[in-house]
Amino acid sequence: MPIDEILESNQQFLGAWRFMARHNPRGEVLDLPDVHIASANGAWMMLNVAFLRAPVKSAEELQRAAAAAAGYFVPRGNPWMLAVCEDWLPAEVRPRAAELLAPYGLKTGMDTTGMVTDALVPPRRPLPEVELRQAVDTKGRNDIADINAHAYDAPRDMVRASLDVPAYFAGEGLGVGYVAYRDGEAASSTTVFPIDGVAYVALVATMRQHRKLGCAEAVLRKALDEMHRTQGLKRTVLHATADGYPVYLRMGYRAVTRIHFYMAAASPR
Repeated sequence: MPIDEILESNQQFLGAWRFMARHNPRGEVLDLPDVHIASANGAWMMLNVAFLRAPVKSAEELQRAAAAAAGYFVPRGNPWMLAVCEDWLPAEVRPRAAELLAPYGLKTGMDTTGMVTDALVPPRRPLPEVELRQAVDTKGRNDIADINAHAYDAPRDMVRASLDVPAYFAGEGLGVGYVAYRDGEAASSTTVFPIDGVAYVALVATMRQHRKLGCAEAVLRKALDEMHRTQGLKRTVLHATADGYPVYLRMGYRAVTRIHFYMAAASPR
């Protein structure tokens, strides 16, 4: 039976965030009637996410999901996001989504493209000379955090606190994280989680001064090679930002859907 790749894209994203929530000491995973919650319950919005359970049939159903998510996150006082798959909204609801979600404190945030491949294609150009190290200690975790803080314009200490979780990066059947070092500096990073027999790619970011050189491709290929070597995973899914999209196309990924993130600021307790 052919894979429903839109469903897979949503399930993989949810699965990866559940993985991070379950391995975070403060994290929580809930399956509510109208929405899934996967939250690290920390100050970094990126790890506090609500997900649609299935395609919604109406504007009212979308708003019920947002209300349920707000009911969870607002009392806790942390910033959060609602992930909305474009293909899971009726055509007449899509242009109204931002308006419908605004009463719940949600504003339009970043857009991503869900992508998949069963096999990477060979590099189209020589990859840069970088040192690739697995993030197996505090320094490695901090380097991944610092690169992502830079890429997402977030406070460094906040992201360090959110990502100081060995299970995210250290391998041994869990997540695998790598950092590419160029000229002695932490330049680019990626993380791969094993989610239901698929390698899910997350936390890909590159410092501005090292961009457009192939650093992200080099470190991503290394992390995926390690996931294939240790866990046998070849099929891989990710959600690309606009900056990352052309990199992944060159590597052999193809687009299957789009997921929009609506963001809500921290609320006073």
